Amino acid sequence: MYMESENDDRLTYFYFHPFSTIPEVRLLIFVFFLALFLLSLWVNSAVLLSVHNEHSLHTPMYFFLSSLADITLAMLEMVYSFVLAPLTLANLVCAKKPSMSLAGCGTQMFFFIFLGSSDCVLLSVMAYDRYVAICHPLHYSTIMSWKVCTALVAGTFTMRCLFGKQITILILCLPFCGNHEINNFFCDFPAVLKLACGDTHAHETIFILICAIVLTIPFLLVSISYIFILMAILRISTTSGRQRAFSTCSSHLMVVIMQYSYGGLVYLRPGSSYSAEENQVVSIFYTFGTPVLNPLMYTMQNRELKDALTKILRKNLSCK
Repeated sequence: MYMESENDDRLTYFYFHPFSTIPEVRLLIFVFFLALFLLSLWVNSAVLLSVHNEHSLHTPMYFFLSSLADITLAMLEMVYSFVLAPLTLANLVCAKKPSMSLAGCGTQMFFFIFLGSSDCVLLSVMAYDRYVAICHPLHYSTIMSWKVCTALVAGTFTMRCLFGKQITILILCLPFCGNHEINNFFCDFPAVLKLACGDTHAHETIFILICAIVLTIPFLLVSISYIFILMAILRISTTSGRQRAFSTCSSHLMVVIMQYSYGGLVYLRPGSSYSAEENQVVSIFYTFGTPVLNPLMYTMQNRELKDALTKILRKNLSCK
């Protein structure tokens, strides 16, 4: 049990370390981040509208592609942006440091972890989806039925919700005293954990263990799926057939590499090797860069989605 003064940490307010103390530099960073934020909203909205209007993308063959665009690239990329970007932009333009209560910090952390971990699991399910499409094309509609697809997505978000809740509780139960400045631009677990009083080794160990399970199991599923996919592609006799089969997976592979590289670099390192500067650079790219890159990569590698997006853009331009 903590002392009463320590239990009052629910009234604690955290402050975020500024990107720079030079106003001109902060303004340039603000304009750059704002442009990326607005671009991500525009790109993801266009992809969502394309998926909604293109009926050929509503079949099971494209269910997980539309899930990534509709759920991950909408909820993750767009909700990530709304959860993190406004506070980051405020931190850049306000003379006074923006503050956030412990409850608000926990809420932001929950959504970040929930959406990020859901993305990892969805990527593994998408890898299985590609495996079935390439290795068992004749049985695809039977194996990946709407009932199965819906159950997989529902199970993914239910499990990740529980995971995000447990991680958030770890932080909310800690006492905080002294320095309340988070050395990052949002409430990330490693950065907030550094501000806690007392011994936090048990919390750090539990966090790394949970992250290892959440990242390792989906990554193993992705790896196993692609081993079978690669074996199937190598058995294709024609070069054009191999290229066509691989093209259906290349964009997914690039997103997998970015997602798991970020998770491994930030969350699977012990506290002794924690670097706030390195984590901040990686988090900036992940928060502001991937919401723009992910939908573009999926769009460029999928002819139906690219054609649907082109129709939407042409229609909007003709209306003007």
